[in-house]
Amino acid sequence: MSDAYCPDCKRQTEVVSDHSAGDTVCSECGLVLESHSIDETSEWRTFANESGDNDPVRVGGPTNPLLADGGLSTVIAKPNGASGEFLSSSLGRWQNRGSNPDRGLILAFKTIATMSDRLGLVATIKDRANEIYKRVEDQKSSRGRNQDALLAACLYIACRQEDKPRTVKEICSVANGATKKEIGRAKEYIVKQLGLEKGQSVEMGTIHAGDFMRRFCSNLGMTNQAVKAAQEAVTKSEEFDIRRSPISIAAAVIYIITQLSDDKKPLKDISVATGVAEGTIRNSYKDLHPHVSKIIPGWYATEDALKNLCSP
Repeated sequence: MSDAYCPDCKRQTEVVSDHSAGDTVCSECGLVLESHSIDETSEWRTFANESGDNDPVRVGGPTNPLLADGGLSTVIAKPNGASGEFLSSSLGRWQNRGSNPDRGLILAFKTIATMSDRLGLVATIKDRANEIYKRVEDQKSSRGRNQDALLAACLYIACRQEDKPRTVKEICSVANGATKKEIGRAKEYIVKQLGLEKGQSVEMGTIHAGDFMRRFCSNLGMTNQAVKAAQEAVTKSEEFDIRRSPISIAAAVIYIITQLSDDKKPLKDISVATGVAEGTIRNSYKDLHPHVSKIIPGWYATEDALKNLCSP
């Protein structure tokens, strides 16, 4: 029981809830204070095929505006038991043979979702990648191209546009065999097609070395203090004209930070964690070395420690 104000009793009284009728009744005068109320609590009833399944879900997935039917079409599942196996399997075969205009899109969206999950990307990036692929597919000009590279390129562009960039090497690791060169070509093709559709260049977003720093440091198991110093250093490095890619600068900054700490990391480990070749890290370190005293935070390393850094 709970208390509520009764207009007949003109005071707070105890009320009784009749869940079957959806009524709330005053316990003293019997006045119905509320009728046909909706129970918003969880409905823990099993609607699965098997009685032993405790899954309480009774609805399908959300609608998908990118599909012609909104993703609300009926799918005939595989039979669980012997009864009705012939009928349901036959219906499933006929459904697969039928013309579904969204079959290719559904398979593509599943592939993008799998790649996103393997990279730990948020749903907004996955949705953006689906939207990009749908726009390219609507132009009917991608026939004959490497599908895996095309989907990986959509995901790469989506990461850039959502300000959560991933390296091409990271995308390539989940791209079902597509090479970096194929993904690069697919990216250029998609940007060109989207530019023709809009009549203007596609905004890809700017990549900064700091975008990769926390993830690279996490891969190396660096301490919080070292991560903070690396982030400050990479931000200060943007004030200088260092003509290297952001990923290379991030890798070189991590190398410097680790050399100034007690937990020194080999160049090989940094190369594996960042996906940057050891030679490229050395060349970037050579460009950063003259500015080390201005880049590295004073609270992290002394001037003597900076002087003791190995010469490039």
